[in-house]
Amino acid sequence: MDVAAFFADSTNVYILLAALFGIFMAWGIGANDVANAMATSVGSKSITIKQAVILAAIFEFSGAYLAGGEVTKTIRKGIVDQSIFAGQPEVLIWGMLAALLAAGTWLLIASRRGWPVSTTHSIVGAVIGFAAVGVSMDAVHWDKVSGIVLSWVITPVMAGVIAFSVFMSIQKLILDTDDPFNNALKYGPFYLFLVGFVIAMVTIKKGLKHVGLELDDMQSLLVAGSIGVAMTLLGTFLIRRIQFDSKADKKFAFTNVEKIFAVLMVFTASAMAFAHGSNDVANAVGPMAAVISIAQSGEVVAKAGVPAWVLLVGGIGIVIGLATFGYKVIATVGKNITELTPSRGFSAEIGAATTVVLATYTGAPISTTQTLVGAVLGVGLARGIAAIDLRVVGNIFMSWVITLPAGAILSILFFYMIKGMAT
Repeated sequence: MDVAAFFADSTNVYILLAALFGIFMAWGIGANDVANAMATSVGSKSITIKQAVILAAIFEFSGAYLAGGEVTKTIRKGIVDQSIFAGQPEVLIWGMLAALLAAGTWLLIASRRGWPVSTTHSIVGAVIGFAAVGVSMDAVHWDKVSGIVLSWVITPVMAGVIAFSVFMSIQKLILDTDDPFNNALKYGPFYLFLVGFVIAMVTIKKGLKHVGLELDDMQSLLVAGSIGVAMTLLGTFLIRRIQFDSKADKKFAFTNVEKIFAVLMVFTASAMAFAHGSNDVANAVGPMAAVISIAQSGEVVAKAGVPAWVLLVGGIGIVIGLATFGYKVIATVGKNITELTPSRGFSAEIGAATTVVLATYTGAPISTTQTLVGAVLGVGLARGIAAIDLRVVGNIFMSWVITLPAGAILSILFFYMIKGMAT
């Protein structure tokens, strides 16, 4: 291959930069956001960091690759009015490259400090920054932005309510009974069915369209129900093998019960990783897909498919990010907000996973970080406000507030740098 000829073609250069900046952004998602899928499992000592990385590698990647396309469309076309760039498509290319680089840089800074910030905030702030300042205020669909911002408020509350409700049901059906261990064996499979069914539904309705398989509503319910039953049978087989240890309960009354929930958490962690991959891969591959479609066609197209290799790059980047830097944010979310046991972590994860799946189903790019923190707070509140470290929560909220303007400012700087080098 003639290297000089390759780099002389601006289309090749833009696609290469999109891939590099996209994998950098995906790395940032893995370093910061994948902790949301695994933090409660690691924090409650249900799984080790090494096991978390392996589970995330499988399920984050699967979610990103199979079900990542729906939200990707929202990020790419929903926030910026592409018609404004019709006569100058290269400006949108510069802007999207700047947005990827800006959001990735902010996530690198936040991850080094162990701040669980929102990757959705980061990329949306970056896109708004270059579009509003680098082009015009009219380039931003402010009505779409307000809807996304509203979802950032609604989803943590929704996740908190679901997590609170799940934990209260566990308390009533299992923990506050005369025989908690046998009741955990009895009711555990029902919770597993819920997880399997919800995750299967979003995969069928959204993910399988990308591989050319579409099912009607009745077929979808039957397949999702079958997957839920299969997960229930597997989980039941595993928890039935747990032996009751009378000595273990002397230190902590629910040690044997928590062993059961530790097994269940492997399933919820996997489900949350799948849900997270399907939702948050959009933050990396959305701008990538925009750059590639414009660079190849030479114009701002109204509709462009997301190439399979773009989702592949996003999935790989996410897994590498978790493996290299994810442990810092895992410690913040999993250990520092409130004390988590497997039953509390299970409740938080099922609340967060359900919320993220519902968001992916509607195409709303929510913040997984805020969803899980909301779920952890919901579980903490079930034990009373004193169970929550408000100082840690305050720091987390502060990092959320900073993220949107940080992404915008960095994006403006990178936009003018890229524009200066390209012209």
